[in-house]
Amino acid sequence: MNIALFGYGKMGKMIEQVALDRGHNIVAKIDVDSSEIDFTTMDVAIDFSMPSAAYDNIKHCIKNNVPIISGTTGWLDNYDNAVAYCIEQKGAFIYASNYSLGVNMFFELNEYLAKMMKNLEQYKVNMEEIHHAQKLDAPSGTAITLAEGVIANSKYKKWSLDEGGANEIKIESKRIDAVPGTHTVEYESKVDSIEIKHAAHNREGFALGAVVAAEWIIGKTGVFSMRDVLNLG
Repeated sequence: MNIALFGYGKMGKMIEQVALDRGHNIVAKIDVDSSEIDFTTMDVAIDFSMPSAAYDNIKHCIKNNVPIISGTTGWLDNYDNAVAYCIEQKGAFIYASNYSLGVNMFFELNEYLAKMMKNLEQYKVNMEEIHHAQKLDAPSGTAITLAEGVIANSKYKKWSLDEGGANEIKIESKRIDAVPGTHTVEYESKVDSIEIKHAAHNREGFALGAVVAAEWIIGKTGVFSMRDVLNLG
């Protein structure tokens, strides 16, 4: 499989190594200084670029019949536009806030727990996410996905950063050097607390999931998620 990398930072380099280890070829490494792009060499593209570039990268790949896997966060104001464009052009596109296979199982566990806790009003939900100091967005896309999973299955109406009123999930964001990512969901009452947590040990899990998604999307048409890739639907 011939893979193009849009964004060649830490994640791009890790994806390159995982892809090579799985027998694939990297045919393009497209970063901020890239100009001429040959889409004809690509079987699939993986985008871990900057938020300002992600939407254009997705559109250009879809326009050129290249399936694209996007893991860039911070651009989601244009997500619905990307979906509409993909459907219009009969392209193939996956966006995930986190490609870690373990995190996607954690998303499922989070929603299941929210359903179980829905009628136990004595418990208050709080979330914490910790990432490396270079991460620009807060809260993380993964934390937002977790919050949305609780909101869809409970009385909660919205989330907020570092606050948390009635029917509102508080997300606390911390930035610490050399932390790949830790997410905690806590249900706390006066008498006890219930906590689920996912802690990444390194970035390899995120890279592996992105490459697995790229392998899966070949030959498909439509807008998909990691639930489709992992057959969790």
